[in-house]
Amino acid sequence: MTRKQETLPRTDETAGLSSLDRFLCFAVYSTGLALTRAYKPYLDELGLTYPQYLVMMVLAQEDGQTVGALGDKLFLESNTLTPLIKRLEAMGYVTRTRDRTDERVVHVGLTGKGRARAEEAACLPEKILLAMGMSPSEFDRTLGSLTRMRDRLRKPDAGKRLPVSRDAAD
Repeated sequence: MTRKQETLPRTDETAGLSSLDRFLCFAVYSTGLALTRAYKPYLDELGLTYPQYLVMMVLAQEDGQTVGALGDKLFLESNTLTPLIKRLEAMGYVTRTRDRTDERVVHVGLTGKGRARAEEAACLPEKILLAMGMSPSEFDRTLGSLTRMRDRLRKPDAGKRLPVSRDAAD
């Protein structure tokens, strides 16, 4: 049985979508790499990796979160997040405590040393904004677009698999 596949109609606008410089995913990926590289010298001075920095910033906004809540906010699984938190604990920046009512739940909080480090790191977004040469309004528009795109792609139906070939097949 054959059926018509979901694809965009071929037009002059869609014809170039298969060129690498037109891959939105590549633009987002390579921009992410560039942003991480821009943060690196600052984070090296602070002795933090980028994921550690993110954990510290989330805890600075709301301390005492569970590992699960941190994972939800950072889009990380606990098997990735737990070793990262253990390293931050070994550095003296966070504490981990088991929940009294459910020992499977672990709460993470900043220490005094961790809060001081987070305060030092709080200026980094401004430095990166300056490095990007974006106005605050351009930044807000870009952030809004990327956030909406991420949220749409995270919806359950966004992952439905479409056939790769443009030929009608079943």
